[in-house]
Amino acid sequence: MTSAKDLRDLDPKDLVEHVATTRKGIFGLRFQHATGELENTAGLGAAKRELARALTVARERDIKIPNRK
Repeated sequence: MTSAKDLRDLDPKDLVEHVATTRKGIFGLRFQHATGELENTAGLGAAKRELARALTVARERDIKIPNRK
């Protein structure tokens, strides 16, 4: 898990990359949960909080995050 301080220290390009990576990770966790393969369901909530934290830092810095495409 990355702290808000660590996210604030990232340059804009790395922050956008972190958001994209976290979104892909959440997709994988959701897929595992749907198929019954996910053992640690708390990880899904932690990943969502991580994404929200990164998006908040991006919003604070007026960094445009591309859509999920």
